[in-house]
Amino acid sequence: MLRQGALALAALALTAPGMAQDAVRSPDQIVAAAPARDWVTIAPQDLLVMTLAPDAEGNPRKVVIQLIGAPFSQGWVDNIRTLARDHYWDGMAILRVQDNYVAQWGQPDPGMGIAEKPVPEGLKRMSDADYTAGSPNWLTSSTLRATKEPQVIGDWPAPMLTDPYGDYATFREGWPIAGIQQMHIARQWPVHCYGMVGVGRGNPPDTGDGSQLYAVIGHAPRHLDRNLAVVGRVVEGIEHLSSLPRGKGPASYYADPAKRVPILSVRIAADLPESERPHLQYLSTESESFARYADARANRRDPFFVASAGGADICNIPVPIRAVAAE
Repeated sequence: MLRQGALALAALALTAPGMAQDAVRSPDQIVAAAPARDWVTIAPQDLLVMTLAPDAEGNPRKVVIQLIGAPFSQGWVDNIRTLARDHYWDGMAILRVQDNYVAQWGQPDPGMGIAEKPVPEGLKRMSDADYTAGSPNWLTSSTLRATKEPQVIGDWPAPMLTDPYGDYATFREGWPIAGIQQMHIARQWPVHCYGMVGVGRGNPPDTGDGSQLYAVIGHAPRHLDRNLAVVGRVVEGIEHLSSLPRGKGPASYYADPAKRVPILSVRIAADLPESERPHLQYLSTESESFARYADARANRRDPFFVASAGGADICNIPVPIRAVAAE
């Protein structure tokens, strides 16, 4: 467990070289000034493109999901790629939208009056142990320091924070994660922030196969961490899910089938023609720009603010994403 003294260790604040210039800059201004070297291109094989039926005014609706990388949820991610390449979700629908919680789509739950759709053969089966992954070797009890404010620790460049759901929270290759670090156990897991995508399932020991997915559209439901598989995050088009009418049936499923938004297609971006692929980058969470951005999120100094919160929850430091021109 963390020592009480860990909370008193030096925070990032404005102590890093060049940080004084951030005294009045907003987080968005810091991101806009980040050099090109601090941005990481998301590979097309890691992007899932879900095209929904146009809205009532005929406007197109596209949701782009970045799939999470190793070591997290890889069995489910492999299944999702298989399902997408099988065109599994084509012709299915958004089934459930619960206010301040999730939007859910894909394989219907039993008892909904909708025929289940067979999944392709060869999908992997995971256990609940796969909801977490082993911590990397760099994180030891002697180097772990978590504070209310983001800070850079030792040779691990991402900001680290205290977390009520674990011993710490930090960022790993662009993803918000939490972890526990004790003498005989060290585990990490991706957290349920706004926009994160997870796998629907029944009661344990069921862990879901990836055929039913949900996206968080409300306040971060962190109680779901380590109870469901987090497989990615919406990086473009979250408004097409968060703005949908809320379901009126049990658990906010749509009681009226006419309310279900049809899914026209779901494709891996790498399988689309080059002209149809999204081109997106995220701000490297190992960069100095991200450290400055995280500090500014925790300590608002720009002119609008009267009082700074003096800290930030892991989900209140969303990783910046930007669209770029095709190379």
